Amino acid sequence: MNAATQAVGLGLARLETREKVLGRAQYIADLARPGMLHGAILGSPHAHARILGYDTAAARALPGVACVLTGDDLGDHRMGAFIKDEPPIAKGKARYVGEPVAVVAAEDEATARQAARLIEVRYEELPAVLSPEDGIAPDAPLVHEDLASYFKVFPAVCGGNVASETTIAEGDVEAALAAADIVVEGEYATAPQAHVAIEPCGALAEVDAGGRVTLWSANQSVFRVQANVCESLGLPMGRLRCLTPRVGGGFGNKMEAHVQPLVVALALATGRPVKLILNREEDFEIVRARHPFKVRMRTGARRDGTLVARDTEVLLDCGAYGDDSPGVLGYALLMSRGPYRIAHACAHGRLVYTNKLRFGAFRGFGNPQIAFAGETQIDRIAERLGMDPLDLRARNALRDGDRWFGGGEVLSNGLAQCIEGARAASGWTARRGAPNGLGAACAAHISGLLATGAIVRVLEDGSIVLNTGAVDIGQGSDTALAQICAEALKVPVERVSVASPDTDGSPYNWGTTASRVTYTTGRAVVAAAREVERKLREHAGEMLECSADDLELRWGGRIGLKGVPDKEISFLHVSLRAHWAAGGPIVGTNTLVFDRASVDPKRAVVTGLPFPRIGVFSFACTVADVAVDDVTGKAAVREAWSAVDVGKAINPGAVEGQMEGAFVQGMGFALTEEMVWDGGRLANPTLADYKVPTTLDSPHGIHTVIVEAPEPDGPFGAKGVGEIGIVTVPAAIANGIAAATGARLDRLPMTPERVLDAMTGGGDAS
Repeated sequence: MNAATQAVGLGLARLETREKVLGRAQYIADLARPGMLHGAILGSPHAHARILGYDTAAARALPGVACVLTGDDLGDHRMGAFIKDEPPIAKGKARYVGEPVAVVAAEDEATARQAARLIEVRYEELPAVLSPEDGIAPDAPLVHEDLASYFKVFPAVCGGNVASETTIAEGDVEAALAAADIVVEGEYATAPQAHVAIEPCGALAEVDAGGRVTLWSANQSVFRVQANVCESLGLPMGRLRCLTPRVGGGFGNKMEAHVQPLVVALALATGRPVKLILNREEDFEIVRARHPFKVRMRTGARRDGTLVARDTEVLLDCGAYGDDSPGVLGYALLMSRGPYRIAHACAHGRLVYTNKLRFGAFRGFGNPQIAFAGETQIDRIAERLGMDPLDLRARNALRDGDRWFGGGEVLSNGLAQCIEGARAASGWTARRGAPNGLGAACAAHISGLLATGAIVRVLEDGSIVLNTGAVDIGQGSDTALAQICAEALKVPVERVSVASPDTDGSPYNWGTTASRVTYTTGRAVVAAAREVERKLREHAGEMLECSADDLELRWGGRIGLKGVPDKEISFLHVSLRAHWAAGGPIVGTNTLVFDRASVDPKRAVVTGLPFPRIGVFSFACTVADVAVDDVTGKAAVREAWSAVDVGKAINPGAVEGQMEGAFVQGMGFALTEEMVWDGGRLANPTLADYKVPTTLDSPHGIHTVIVEAPEPDGPFGAKGVGEIGIVTVPAAIANGIAAATGARLDRLPMTPERVLDAMTGGGDAS
C-alpha cells in the first residue's frame, strides 16, 4: 500500500462492531439510574383544538405517580431551528393529533401510561388545516396566530399560514422557454415517508444536588439537544449537560428535539431521574417525517439536446411547527436545476403550516422529491428527441468551472465519471430496450454546512484521543474520523480512541446531518492533528538537537530526521517529556465554520433563503433495472448500479454500505412507503400497515461504483456520501418503469394500483 495512505482508504470494520455484535452496546433503553421514574405522554385526540383546562386529579391519585405536567406548568418558551414557534408541550392550543398535552412520571412505565389515560383535557375543537392548499385559502383558519411575533433566524418571508416563501432566479426563464424547441411540463406529488429507525426516540434525565441536569438521549447532536431543551424550558445552557449513548439510526428525525424537553421538565419537577421512550406508534405519530411535496415544473431544450430553461414551483406541507422545514424548502429549490448547465432557471416555493405532525429533516432533505420531478423530465426530453437518456445527461452535465444554481462554487465534480461509471457497470448500451426496464437519474448533494471542531490529545504512552462532538448514528463516522486522525499523524487506527459526544467536554459540532461529518468535522480533525504534529516536532527537535523543520512524521508513531532513517524518536518519549519535563501535554485544537456563499447576488435574485453558506458537492448517477408485473402492476427492482463521487473514500466498505442502504431506503420511498391520514389522524402508524422494504424486497444486486474527485480542502479530498445515494433512486425507478411499460407516473409511491392504472390508460391512481 502507498505509504501516504496507510489508514485512509482502508475498509476497516467499525470501531463499535464488537460491542454491537456481542449485544453490549448501550442504547437509551439499556440505561438506568438509581430511583429512576418512567414517563408517559398524553397526546391530543384533535388536529386543532383550543385547550380550555385540565383535570389531573385521578392521575395524581394513582399509586406510584410522582408528577403530572401540562402546559400550565411550563413557561412561555419556544424552540425551533429556523422559526421559534414550538413549545415543549401544547400550550393554549393543540395543533396536531398526538401532540403532547400532558406528561406523567411514575414508578414504572405501565403506571405512567395508565395515569396519562386518566387525565381529562377540556377542548374547544377548531377547524383544521389538513393540506397546504387549504392553508393558503383566503378563509383558512390560522395554525399560528402569532407567527409575526415569532423570532426567525433568517430573513423569512411569511404571513398567514405561510411559514416561509423562497425564490431563486437566474436569467430570463419565460423568454428561454418560449424560444425552446421542446418544453415538457408536469405536476408531481410525493407522499410523507416515516424514518422508521430501528430505535424509537427516547431520553433519560437526572438532576444533581446542585440542580444541574444530565441528559442522555437518542439524538444526532448533543449541542442541538442542549439548545432546544434550554430554549424551550428557559434554562441557562450551562445548567444542562447532554450526552449520547449508542444511537439506533436517525436519518434526520433525531436532529431536533423530540421528548428531551419533557423528560428534563419531569426530572426538574420530581428531583429524580426520569426515562421516557416512545413506542412505535407514538414514534410514528409525534416525532417528524419526510415532507410531502407538490411540484410543478417546466423544462425546455433545443433540438440538439441542449437544456435551456427550467421553471419550478413547490408547495410544501410544513406540518404544525417549522422545525427544519424552511431549510428543506430552500435547499430543495437550490437543487431544483439539477447538476446541469441550464442558463435560465427559476424556482419558487411556499411552506404552509397544517394541522399535522411536524415534517422535518430526512435523508436527502427535500432533494429526492425535487429530483423525482426533474429527472423524469430529463427522460421525457430524451424520449421526445430520440436521444439516449444518459447521453442527454452527459451533454448537459456541469463542467469544471461551472457554478451551482444561484452562483455557489463547485470546486470538485465527478459527475461525468459517475455517468460513465454507471453506464459501464450496468451494461446500459447493450441492455436498454425490452424486456429490460432500465432507468437512470443523476443528482448532486452538499456536505459543507455550519460549525464544527476537534480536539486531538497525545496521552502519556503516545496514543491518541480524538474528541469532536460528532454523534455516530450508525453510519460509521467515528471510524472515518479515527482513520483521518490516524492518517494525519501516521499512527495505526487502533491507537486512536474516539471520545463520546459530551456538551461539557467536546468541541462544538452542529450535528450529524446534511452529509457533513466526514467533510466538515474531518477538516477540523486534520487541522487539529497538524497542530499536534507541530508540537511533536518542536519537542523532538529539542530532544534530537536539530531544527523542527528538519523532522518528519514516520508511520507507527515516530518522528525522524529527514534523510536519516535511524535517527528517530517515538511519540511515547516525546509525550512523556511534554507531560513531565517541559512544555506541557500535547493537545491540538481546531474549530471552523463553513463560509462559502450559497449564492452570488450578481448572478441570481434570491429571497427568503435560509442557508447563506452551503456547498461542497457530491454527485451521483444511478441505474435501476425494473420489472413490472403486467397483471398486478407491481414494480420490482431486479438490479441496481449506483455511482457516487465521494471525493475520497476514507473507508470504502462504509461508503459502499451507505450507498446500498440509501438505495433500499429510496426504493421504499419510490414504491411502498406512504403515511396516510384519515382526516387529521394518521391511519397507518404501525409496521403492520406501513410497508418498508425487507431483504426479500431488495434487488439481488446493488452494485456500487466509487468515484473520487477530490475536494480541494476536504480531509484527504473527502466529501459527503450519506445522502447522495438516495436522491436519485425514486427518479431512476420511475424512469425504469417507463422504460419497461411506456407508462409515466408523477406520484410517489408508485404502488401496483397506480402503476396498473398508468399502464391501462386510467391515469395515475390516487
